[in-house]
Amino acid sequence: MDVDQTRNQKDGNEQMINAQESAAHGSKERLFLGHPRALATLFGMEVWERFSFYGMQAILLVYLYHTTTQGGLGISQSVAIGIVGAYGSGVYLAAILGGWFADRLFGPERTLFYSGIIVMLGHIALAILPGVYGVAAGLVMVAIGSGGVKSTCSSLVGSLYDMDSPRRDAGFSIFYLGVNIGALTGPLLTGLLQQQAGFHYGFGIAAIGMAFGLFQYTRGRSQLPDSQKVAPTPLPAGEGRKYLLGGAVALVVVAVALAVGWIRADNLSDVFLTIISIVSVAYFFIILRSTRVSPSERFRVYAFIPLFLTSAAYWAMYSQSYTVITAFFDQRVDRQLGGFEIPVGWLVSIQALMIIILSGLFAWMWTTLGKRQPSSTMKFIIAMVIIALTFLGYLPYLGSGASTMPLFMLGVLLFGFSISELFLSPIGLSVATKLAPTAFQTQMLALFFMSMALGYAAGGKLGTFYTEETEVAYFIGMAGLGGVTALLLLLCFPFIKRAAQGAH
Repeated sequence: MDVDQTRNQKDGNEQMINAQESAAHGSKERLFLGHPRALATLFGMEVWERFSFYGMQAILLVYLYHTTTQGGLGISQSVAIGIVGAYGSGVYLAAILGGWFADRLFGPERTLFYSGIIVMLGHIALAILPGVYGVAAGLVMVAIGSGGVKSTCSSLVGSLYDMDSPRRDAGFSIFYLGVNIGALTGPLLTGLLQQQAGFHYGFGIAAIGMAFGLFQYTRGRSQLPDSQKVAPTPLPAGEGRKYLLGGAVALVVVAVALAVGWIRADNLSDVFLTIISIVSVAYFFIILRSTRVSPSERFRVYAFIPLFLTSAAYWAMYSQSYTVITAFFDQRVDRQLGGFEIPVGWLVSIQALMIIILSGLFAWMWTTLGKRQPSSTMKFIIAMVIIALTFLGYLPYLGSGASTMPLFMLGVLLFGFSISELFLSPIGLSVATKLAPTAFQTQMLALFFMSMALGYAAGGKLGTFYTEETEVAYFIGMAGLGGVTALLLLLCFPFIKRAAQGAH
């Protein structure tokens, strides 16, 4: 067969895949960068939601520990790190709640829309309410709303593809590009506004960004599959009262815990770590014992457990970029560039720019390799090795008498973070949808986000131990965590391969 015939056959196969998937999912407009057109709507929603989310998060830590004369709240750095870690875990914990609403009440599509509104209201609270009251109200709303966006938006992307589609991982990689376009532009604007005008202006632009996201989503939501606009397993009539009562009891318990001092700013990471660990075990138990899960689906859930734990370890390490490494960037990196001091909030933008540059390459690579690409499990192992080596790269700039880290060196180390992220995060989203039982599609994806919640909570706890005196041991310990986790997952590889039944 000559070159032209081969190319024509490949093009024909691609058109056939597109046509089959478009027909299966009810899409009338067929292509967006070679993928179902509805991917563009979800891509846009994710861009603006991440614009607001990362824009706010980029300046959150320094807002908490900067002095009041600098426009901050003057909280100690260790407590501020714990708060940011707890907030990050709260976002992913809320993904479980969002998944439940999607599966049992509103369906993924409507849950996504309502969650976006809550996110916008949270950023408005941060922008206009003063002091700790604004932080408390804003972070709670952003956490709840972002959790709903996370669980549903990624699930909707998965609904656009057949389970065995060779475009599935590439589609998630393109979607992940949208995440990082938002993560690039949001911190650029919030960081600059924070430095030039004040923190509340930075939070304000985040609210405006989320409003743009909601506007573009309303224009394209009709393109999404009709099956995603209703709850797949709706609550039986009258059962909602039981859940409403349970929610009210939970709120009372939280209020009492706050009143008596069981929940405080300095122990938030411990509280979230305990809650998330309990909820994670309970959620796996519920799924595995459900009568709606077939024996073959149950084996796939078992295969997901080692990946869940590896993901938690990874995000415990990665979350340091929003806590310890942000403080390191603020205090120990030469941020002068041609007479201009780079805002601290731009650290997130530097990482996002690298992801944007690399996302297209990774999407092309997975598409080109096809069935010859590494399994999802092996990609997880590679991610852990890379991030472990990245932490070791900080060692020459740690300890008493160490020189200030030049900006380009920080860029090299952030490059390692970005490579590891692309080996794990979009792949984790994809493998969660592949291993999910039919009755728990959205909630299984929310369970993957639960691993991120567990990681962020653990990362917040680990970050509280970071000081100038312990920093060498701290970075070596983080590298050791990555190496040991990679080895343990490698030992689990044969079991995962059998239990996943080809979906790993």
